[in-house]
Amino acid sequence: MPAPSGTSCSTLWRPIPRRGDGFLIRVGPAVAEALAAHRAVVALESTLIAHGLPRPLNLEVARNCEEVVRAEGAEPATIGVIEGVATVGLDESQLEIMATSDDVLKLSLRDLPAAVAQRRSGATTVAATACLAARAGVRLFATGGLGGVHRGAVETWDESADLEVLGRTRIAVVSSGIKSILDVPATLERLESLNVTVVGWKTLRFPGFYVTDSGAPLDWAVASENEAANLIRAQGALGLRANGLLIANPVPEDQQLDPQLHDRVLRASLAELKDLGIRGKEVTPFLLERFNAATGGESLRVNALIVRSNAQLAARISVALARPR
Repeated sequence: MPAPSGTSCSTLWRPIPRRGDGFLIRVGPAVAEALAAHRAVVALESTLIAHGLPRPLNLEVARNCEEVVRAEGAEPATIGVIEGVATVGLDESQLEIMATSDDVLKLSLRDLPAAVAQRRSGATTVAATACLAARAGVRLFATGGLGGVHRGAVETWDESADLEVLGRTRIAVVSSGIKSILDVPATLERLESLNVTVVGWKTLRFPGFYVTDSGAPLDWAVASENEAANLIRAQGALGLRANGLLIANPVPEDQQLDPQLHDRVLRASLAELKDLGIRGKEVTPFLLERFNAATGGESLRVNALIVRSNAQLAARISVALARPR
């Protein structure tokens, strides 16, 4: 996306016009330059850094993901809010703030206005990251797993904002499905209702985050980076500019969490969750912590592997998309 008129590529502030008023986000110099030159850029979320992984693994994974993206020829754009400024392309000092500060909030899309108005710092979820990335003109976004429909949502109405945002945001997300603690069939039904195209990366089975196969089938798959890039182009050619795309990249079978261990831990954790009456945004952190403890850290290993793998795949697709047709 070209820089605004009269503005150099290295400008830090990038206005994104809206009807009658302005929406201002900060774009790091390297990201702004890559966007202006129509080079490959990959968005990365910051919630994983601040709230998803323990210290110091969180900062190590954040840095490694950016290195992986650069090694594939793309520019990483880790996204977060720094003292009220929505930022696309955090620098090293800002990454460290996300990884080490106890005052970093967890920000979904609904939280962005309050955080900006009160000049707070926060890590962006998939929903907030996808929105800010798309505003800045970034087409590819890599994350570990999407949020989704929670088990028992018929009674609780507990559904991640990730789904609705992806249904109205023009961005392609590479993830390893949804977190396996969620209701996979219900989530796929919601994505269908929201007109989100879901394709498997070299598979017609929907991945289960920690495990290779969630048990749910898919209708479509792509076999190469070029096929994925052509799919993104087809969305634009058809005028489908308000719909997201999910590219589901499974963890390799020889690297997955043992499926029997996974199922056993999940059943026990869900029972404990119900007994304790935990609901809402506390559900996912609780279950992920239980998985880490019960698997002796194996779930953390798989989580870190997934994030790196998805960053690499997103970078390769972004490079393919940036090439002249």
